Amino acid sequence: MMLNQQDWKRLQAPILWLGVALVVVGLLAFYAKNYHDEKRVALEQQRTQLNQARQKYLSSGQEREMIVQYLPLYQQLIATGFIGEERRIEWIEALRQIHLQHKLFSIDYNISQQATTHPSYLSNLGSFILHSSTMRLNFGLLHEGDLLTLLDNLRAQSTGFIVRECTVTKLSRAKINPTMLTDYLDASCDIDWITLRDPQLRTPV
Repeated sequence: MMLNQQDWKRLQAPILWLGVALVVVGLLAFYAKNYHDEKRVALEQQRTQLNQARQKYLSSGQEREMIVQYLPLYQQLIATGFIGEERRIEWIEALRQIHLQHKLFSIDYNISQQATTHPSYLSNLGSFILHSSTMRLNFGLLHEGDLLTLLDNLRAQSTGFIVRECTVTKLSRAKINPTMLTDYLDASCDIDWITLRDPQLRTPV
């Protein structure tokens, strides 16, 4: 069947409307796909945020349990002076009290300047900073038990020190007075006083 010019004129309007409809349908399909893609991306983002919030919630619960569990020990370490500023006056006072209580011979001491330390046995300290001050002790002994008495009592009164080394030598007979109670041995000890510094702690002014 052949279409003449008059038929084409009659079909011109429907064809035009069909083209417009196809364009509109194409645009609707295009925008529908974009809308679907945007919603899919937004949904994925919401799922990611939800998973992150869930992980934070679980992590906060674990952190809260750790805080409840270890806070008393942490506060105790602060109270004893292991965490915080070093307490040289308290160390010296502890030595004086032990000396008077057990009637030990004279004790000479010298404390070095505090310095940061990185011992191999404490490889993971987090944000904490470990400091060490070395105390050199020189004192006389009536017998070896006096050395154990000093260290045991110092350990009972203080925390956070490590005995690096001790040497005990016998005094020569020329230095010993047989007519009076005197020291027969000479001891020298190096003690490392350890303090753990928490950067989040602020010393009151």
